[in-house]
Amino acid sequence: MLAAQSISKSFTGVQALRDVSVTIGGNEVVGLIGENGAGKSTLMRILSGTQSPDSGTLTLDGKPLRLRSARDAARNGIGMVFQEQSLLLNLTVAENIYLGQEGEFTRFGLVNWRAMRKAALRQLGKIGVDIDVTARTADLSFAARQMVELAKALTLEDSTNCPLTILLDEPTSVLARADIDILFTRVRSLKARASFVFVSHRLDEVLQVSDRVYVMKDGLIVGEYRADKVTAPQLHEIMVGRGLHSGYYKEAQQTPPRPAVLLEAAGLGVSGAFRNVDFSIREGEVVGIAGVVGSGREELTRSLGGFLPQTSGSLKINGNAVRLASPEQAVKLGVGTVPRERRTEGLVMFLSIASNITLANLGSVMANGIIDHRRERSVAKEWLKRLRIKAPNVDVACRKLSGGNQQKVVLARWMTAGSRILILDHPTRGLDVGAKEEVYELVRELSAQGVAILLLSDTLEETIGLSHQVLTMRDGEITARFEAAAGQKPAQVDLLRAMV
Repeated sequence: MLAAQSISKSFTGVQALRDVSVTIGGNEVVGLIGENGAGKSTLMRILSGTQSPDSGTLTLDGKPLRLRSARDAARNGIGMVFQEQSLLLNLTVAENIYLGQEGEFTRFGLVNWRAMRKAALRQLGKIGVDIDVTARTADLSFAARQMVELAKALTLEDSTNCPLTILLDEPTSVLARADIDILFTRVRSLKARASFVFVSHRLDEVLQVSDRVYVMKDGLIVGEYRADKVTAPQLHEIMVGRGLHSGYYKEAQQTPPRPAVLLEAAGLGVSGAFRNVDFSIREGEVVGIAGVVGSGREELTRSLGGFLPQTSGSLKINGNAVRLASPEQAVKLGVGTVPRERRTEGLVMFLSIASNITLANLGSVMANGIIDHRRERSVAKEWLKRLRIKAPNVDVACRKLSGGNQQKVVLARWMTAGSRILILDHPTRGLDVGAKEEVYELVRELSAQGVAILLLSDTLEETIGLSHQVLTMRDGEITARFEAAAGQKPAQVDLLRAMV
């Protein structure tokens, strides 16, 4: 139905796509996988009309297709559900579903809101979800907003005679397992009226929902497989050039923590979020916190980063009693936070790599109150080499980096600032398996250097694999503690019993 033939695209000397050809059949789910920087996002942008290829052609139902904009793509039945979401949070659900299509409900300059809401209900009915179309989108859960995105894409069905192709860009990256199952159920039920391209770093999910899978590497298609004829470990090896082995979490590099306690909480609490939290982190120790959404673990990490002031209990950093009132105070005390939303909370995307790396410690690169850019670049070049950040130079804007390399820039910032306590809030979210392995290597290196790490992760397997100790939380309280020394890791089922 939709095909791309011999597509190539480059950016300032970097070849993003090289002679890429893919086809999407009618009523088919096509998986697209590859490491960060493999070219997946560039290909998706070309298919969605937001970028043009340097060479190559697109065809729709066998006819030549030229896309100059996202509106062009929409006219041809191509819609995209974005990983970062494209909804306007201050608008209602109905307004978001028909954003840009208000003319359909407008007469003499007045919008018929009742008609729009009725139409929005019809779109939500297509995917079998019950969401209040008059609700402000900001008040919805992330999972509900993802369903609104899907309903929005399906409005193309009413505005075009072309068959539908919906591009799903990392739609499950921040969803819980139950929400992922709901999304996949909707996708399967919609295959009768649309085709899908599913981009994800989670290989098991790609195989679960796809009919065929394309593997990309360095801007090339290096393999095409039927989903029922290939396994996740095989795809991993094709992607990164090595197998998914038992040492994935670098357990052999796990060294015992040192005696000195860098952070200690006693009866710590934030009203309405968590309470009576007692734990400590020693030099070189990785403490993982496991819990379901609403357990209080996210609020705990934000409190320790200075974003959410404590309302009860006590906190000591380096043996000194403190009450964190702001992130700035936490940074001055040696606490760095690597947030889950690196694009909105972790980086200033339009600034260069060099500027982002030195942002938390500008004094080290200033002379007479003015930033010494030569010194700033020198510091950044050292980290570029040390962390193997893939970029042409340190002057490149962070928005142009892959997710894995963006995460390395955030880590480099806190190392430049001399942070001795790091809060890693889902540090591998949205990263491919190869980039994840590099982050695990960095965690082990930091631990060996004596940095204390508090870890929140997407999976129990990752939490257990990286931690020296795992705490479980439920309903705002710590429910259990598990030692996780190398070779003596707790079982996932034991953690689950304490979490739910």
